[in-house]
Amino acid sequence: MEAFDKLPGEINHLVSSFSSIPVVGDLMSGVTQYSFWLIVSSIVLLIIMFAFARRAAVVPHGRFANAMEYLVQYLESDIGVGILGKESWRRHMPFLGTLFMFIVVNNVIGIIPGMKPGTGTISTTAALALIAFVYFVCVGVKNHGAFGYLKSLAPKGVAFPLNVLIWIIEVISTLLRPITLAVRLFCNMFAGHIVLGSFALMVSLFAEPLIAQFTAANLMGALPSVAFAAILFVIYAIEIFVGVIQAYVFTVLTAVYIQGAEAKGH
Repeated sequence: MEAFDKLPGEINHLVSSFSSIPVVGDLMSGVTQYSFWLIVSSIVLLIIMFAFARRAAVVPHGRFANAMEYLVQYLESDIGVGILGKESWRRHMPFLGTLFMFIVVNNVIGIIPGMKPGTGTISTTAALALIAFVYFVCVGVKNHGAFGYLKSLAPKGVAFPLNVLIWIIEVISTLLRPITLAVRLFCNMFAGHIVLGSFALMVSLFAEPLIAQFTAANLMGALPSVAFAAILFVIYAIEIFVGVIQAYVFTVLTAVYIQGAEAKGH
């Protein structure tokens, strides 16, 4: 029961550890823990890309090259051709592929104990969402012109004044897209890491008395930590899956927005 008494305080400490703590300098001009791991993730991503480029061939050799080749082909067929179509997917695939890989690497690295995901702070996810927003708006303006893109948000064949009301709703919906992209990614990553941290705390709190002194009573009291450790292992696997899925969802939605920006009026 002592472990449960300590849990609220430990949870509060856990949540506070996910704030943007500076590791160099201060919050205004220094590097926070999230900025640091964002830099680390970017370096890891560059290493992966350079390693893949060196091994790329007509017939890929090795598990790494084959896995990367499969991933690229899947993104091209499922997101590229599947959403953007055969005519325009090549123009946008470099951006979408980079976006997907950047988010995946950040998400997965953040699951490693002691590390933090670059996507675990709203500022990073907001920046990614803003980049996606600027990209698909620029695509719309390039294809239709500024006035033409705004006009394309209104559906065709709807009589006045209903078409004006729908146009206003579409404008608001378009402006809300970066907010929903940013919040969805941030909340999923933040919540997942809080759950992981909570179960890790339960394991340590129940096992702590046994580590300090080996007795029969402490051994019995530590038994719940075995169950929590098993659950923690399962959650780790789920979080890796969630990290990949969230990167996929972010990229798919961006592709859908690009496709809508390229399309003519509804």
